[in-house]
Amino acid sequence: MADDEDEAEEGPVVELGEREAVEGQPLARIASRLTWPHEKSRVVEKEGESVVRTPGGPQTLADVLESVDVTYFDGRQSFVSAVEDAVGNGPVQTE
Repeated sequence: MADDEDEAEEGPVVELGEREAVEGQPLARIASRLTWPHEKSRVVEKEGESVVRTPGGPQTLADVLESVDVTYFDGRQSFVSAVEDAVGNGPVQTE
């Protein structure tokens, strides 16, 4: 029984291999650092320089929010939806 417990604590060994770097941060990470609700200008003030991963390549959040018509995000989901509507939602390009 002790051997089974040791294996469970160690977990399975998974080799990740070599991967290409992905520039920028996931949108969810940026959204989680903010408290909601927020005005768009306040989001740009706090996180505008953050580089977000998009299907079209990395972009600063300030640049992305320029194309968003919403000026007030009542919650995290409305922010994420507005940004995803602006940049798309799909696979992220690698270098």
